[in-house]
Amino acid sequence: MTVELGRYGVWRGHRGLDPQLAVEMEALGYGAVWIGGSPPGDLALAESLLDATERLAVATGIVNMWSTPAEEVAASYHRIEAKHPGRFLLGVGIGHPEATTEYRSPYATMVDYLDRLDAGGVPVAGRALAALGPRALKLSADRTAGAHPYLTTPEHTREAREVLGAGVLLAPEQKVVVDTDAARARTTARPGVENPYLHLVNYRSNLQRLGWSEADLDNGGSDALIDALVAHGDAASVAARLTAHLDAGADHVCLQVLPGDGDPVPALREISAALRLA
Repeated sequence: MTVELGRYGVWRGHRGLDPQLAVEMEALGYGAVWIGGSPPGDLALAESLLDATERLAVATGIVNMWSTPAEEVAASYHRIEAKHPGRFLLGVGIGHPEATTEYRSPYATMVDYLDRLDAGGVPVAGRALAALGPRALKLSADRTAGAHPYLTTPEHTREAREVLGAGVLLAPEQKVVVDTDAARARTTARPGVENPYLHLVNYRSNLQRLGWSEADLDNGGSDALIDALVAHGDAASVAARLTAHLDAGADHVCLQVLPGDGDPVPALREISAALRLA
């Protein structure tokens, strides 16, 4: 692994990111920002975030293999790496069948895409793979720096570490709501879990592998499911959930503040203080 992510980072959709927010994340002590929501393959946003900061690592979570040719993203990777060596991690992934009419042979497509990144000179240590199930996790260990699971729990992190083995990056995403009113926190959290994730077969299948029932996944998700997927409470409680991923075998955990269209800075500040990052 050539990119130093630190132990804690921030995941945020690309439409909600800008250089000033990245500067604030860095000042609060977070080690990395993950650009979510299938950012464009030119990676101009990643470059602007790196330009504005001094130490913050930037990762994509993730560039969608269906929407960006490997050759294009390889050229973008080299442009950024030349300008900001050792600070950019290229996260790529297959996406979901509901998102593209071209979705087919997902495993073969991932292998082919990684082959093309190899041909484009993107180093194994400079890329990561979105992975949930055992087969994709094993591929991430064999062909990239490691795995970036999304919408998971510390229990999944523990199982993923067993599949990956030692010395392979494991960087899960964790949704959070800083609110000590549990009912209100669930109301805030539920839309960010249900839409679209509880309607996507890949996420539903992964949650069922973890023991959740169809009843838990339907109708917006049961309270127990929301509590498992979204850390809520005071900042110390949220920090404890993040640390639980590390205790389960993660190297780095990136938190996503809900709601995604709100101002994340107040919550990021409280969580940073609870984790003693700054």
